[in-house]
Amino acid sequence: MRKITIIGGGFAGLTAAVTAAEAGARVTLYEAHHTLGGRARTAEGPYLTNEGPHAIYNGGPHWTWLHQRGLLGELAPLPLREAAKLRFHHRGALRRVPPLGMLRQTLRTGEQAPVDVDFRTWATRLAGPEAARAAAAYSGVALYHHDPGALSARFVQERLHRAAALPPEAHFVKGGWGRLIGRMADRARQTGVRIETSARIAALGDLPRDAGPVVVATALPAAARLLGDPSLTWESGRTVLMDLALRSRKGDPFAISDLDAPGWVERFTTQDPGLAPAGQELIQAQLPIAASESKADGVAHAERLLDLGFAGWRERAVWRREAVSNGRTGAVDRPGTTWRDRPAVDRGDGVYLAGDQVAAPGVLAEVSFTSAVEAVSLAMRAEHRIEPLDLKSA
Repeated sequence: MRKITIIGGGFAGLTAAVTAAEAGARVTLYEAHHTLGGRARTAEGPYLTNEGPHAIYNGGPHWTWLHQRGLLGELAPLPLREAAKLRFHHRGALRRVPPLGMLRQTLRTGEQAPVDVDFRTWATRLAGPEAARAAAAYSGVALYHHDPGALSARFVQERLHRAAALPPEAHFVKGGWGRLIGRMADRARQTGVRIETSARIAALGDLPRDAGPVVVATALPAAARLLGDPSLTWESGRTVLMDLALRSRKGDPFAISDLDAPGWVERFTTQDPGLAPAGQELIQAQLPIAASESKADGVAHAERLLDLGFAGWRERAVWRREAVSNGRTGAVDRPGTTWRDRPAVDRGDGVYLAGDQVAAPGVLAEVSFTSAVEAVSLAMRAEHRIEPLDLKSA
């Protein structure tokens, strides 16, 4: 049995571990934190928050892979009557429907958009400046970036199309992503993976001599430090995350999408009441900020949206938390670049990268999944022990 070592116990690391073990490898996984999950951890109660929405999109290879192994578990469906409570902040007011031009823009497929033109320029030609601004702002829910219009049109349009798809492609795991991580960890152990938590690897030289090929499944900045390679960089978003628990009140919206400036506020207990104690609702907001802006700027943005949609929210608040997520929101591609231009999975000398900022296709968690499967496939093929893994069938 070929030995493979995984560094990082998040979604990418567990995907790599299970894939390698199922292919016949002897796998050891090291996680620096005392619990698995990485950015897919769910906080312990009473408020089951995630670091951002953590939507999982159907239709991709990771969805099939998880479903085939019984790992998806129960999903939290959005009742249709609640979906009708989605509101749009446009021209300074809350509205029930977005601009018509924006709706038309969401129907275009990502493949039709050019790579080398920014989204704002391309969408303005097709739908006009107002619709282009609104569409760019709406795409922020899947980008965590303060200026989506400046990014590659192909990159933004694919995410806009999928985020606004009907029926919805975005789904949420009931109980939070921690439940999914728990099932993946159980599957890894069942297939023979040795998991060591609270095991920080500072350098590859700290690994045993017989570690075999190494899959580094950490955030990209951590991978750069571990490998001593400052070239391992790629642009990501910078976002203020705000978690808020309110006493329940009829009439609150399901979510508010800010079409004047990227921002999203969502009542997650609409779909999954168990995320908060009875009689309370859990609100999570994501407000992208520029490098020149502070956490206070993002918090103020969130409070303006709450003032508009959640009557008396200050008096109803029973718990609140704020944080800045910096460079931890997945890769974003500037005009002229695609996922192929990001840091390569194969780093040479038996070292491979997996994560959401490396050279792999997909949206958010899909990038982590595809890079993890590719890393294991390359590692196994390098030893000429098995046939290449078939990502489509996986």
